[in-house]
Amino acid sequence: MEGIEHRTVKVNGTNIHIAEKGEGPVILFLHGFPELWYSWRHQILALSSMGYRAVAPDLRGYGDSDVPDSVDSYTCFHIIGDLVELINVVDPDEGKVFVVGHDWGAILGWYLCMFRPDKVKALVNLSVPFLRFHREIKPVDFWISYYGSDHYMSRFQEYGEIEGEFAEIGVERVV
Repeated sequence: MEGIEHRTVKVNGTNIHIAEKGEGPVILFLHGFPELWYSWRHQILALSSMGYRAVAPDLRGYGDSDVPDSVDSYTCFHIIGDLVELINVVDPDEGKVFVVGHDWGAILGWYLCMFRPDKVKALVNLSVPFLRFHREIKPVDFWISYYGSDHYMSRFQEYGEIEGEFAEIGVERVV
């Protein structure tokens, strides 16, 4: 797509697919759920034409990045570890980038700022307000009570259920 380059980098023991274009200060785009680098294709083109290097990974478990078998491999600490090493790869001289997050990527952006502020120049998050963590409230229970059981995050909780619905629809409808 119009000069966007793709490659795989090994970070934190995981192969991560990235899409990138441009030269200059790095903007790291973090996709939401259930999305991919492709969500940022228009922003990659626009910002790379303005003198930035736009980089959008498929986070671990998504798209063309590795999918570790163990559910324990998907903690925020693992993913932030991926992002820290990715920043070191794509911006080895400065090691500090602009971050733009959406949905799940917004949450990861806040974690990155909290755990490794030395890696972030600035953070812009889209579509998700910052919510304080409450130990007594499980996020899925909140989403169901607030948005109902048909909310997209709520529908991905039982393994195989939503996948069965997707199989009935087929890919022709979405491709």
